[in-house]
Amino acid sequence: MIKNNEEIVKLALLGFGNAGRAFAKLLLKKEKEIREIYGKIIKVTAISTNSRGCLIDDSGIDLSRAISDVEAFGKFADEDCLTNFDAMDVAEKADYDVLVEMTPLNIFTGQPAISHIEAAFNRKKDVITANKGPVAWKFAELRDRAASLGCKFFYETTVMDGTPVFNFVEKTLPMAQVTRVEGILNSTTNFILEEMAKGEEYESILKRGQEMGFIEADPAMDIEGYDAAAKITALLNVLMDADIKPDMVDRKGIEDISADDIKEAENRGNVIKLICRGQREADGRIKASVKPEEISQKELFASIDSTTSVVSITTDLMKTVTVVEHEPEIEQTAYGIFGDLIRTISE
Repeated sequence: MIKNNEEIVKLALLGFGNAGRAFAKLLLKKEKEIREIYGKIIKVTAISTNSRGCLIDDSGIDLSRAISDVEAFGKFADEDCLTNFDAMDVAEKADYDVLVEMTPLNIFTGQPAISHIEAAFNRKKDVITANKGPVAWKFAELRDRAASLGCKFFYETTVMDGTPVFNFVEKTLPMAQVTRVEGILNSTTNFILEEMAKGEEYESILKRGQEMGFIEADPAMDIEGYDAAAKITALLNVLMDADIKPDMVDRKGIEDISADDIKEAENRGNVIKLICRGQREADGRIKASVKPEEISQKELFASIDSTTSVVSITTDLMKTVTVVEHEPEIEQTAYGIFGDLIRTISE
């Protein structure tokens, strides 16, 4: 029974992969607390996927069944809720208050996620995106569009999973101007370089990482620095109002780094890391790069191991602060989306 002071908040989920299911599980785990603390009843009314079907139920989808069906059968099996809607149909037509964009990343255009978000804003709906494409390719326009319509637009999960990088700057560094951002933002390349330093062959590392589930079947987007370029672009667009795109980043991946390169660096007391950098130049423009760099083993970034990520943010008032995310699992990604949902329903 709904109490007088309670409100139903309807979610549409675009994507139901590992992160989407982990988010759904977190919703189920925390639904009682959300209701008690915020007076909100969360109902998922639409779930769209590319290959598992699409569920629509304006009264609320049975999340437990949706999760179990996908994990048991690889697709949705609730015939009463199945439709032939695609993600854009959901964004344009489904009954929801908040769109959660979790579709696969198109690292070269940010589409179709950008169009999904624009469709939601056109209906004056709030948006949470875990997809970094829209923030890397069209952030300023989407931010301004949301503000003009009174819509909320949150994107904490786009970089470093659920680690509150954007919230950290926004909420705890008032009036501080970010002047530089540096980090190790791609866990795949960091893991590969570290294991190569231990003597393991490159192909063996790839196979093991794929078996562990964090290296893609085609790792080129990681290896060649595209993923890192999208992430540093997203950081700079949000934190420094850079208004740049990933193809403007001076990018070089680790594809040409050999075991001999790593050994020679070690002999000099150094390590090789794929480092992202962005800073404001004297003419006011933002310059961004992603490159493998040889750094001293004494530097902080040299200690970032395995799938750990790090970002250092330099400001005019607080100098440099550093945030480290230690070996995240899919639950941390889900929490990033969940945290944005709590902001959406409480602010």
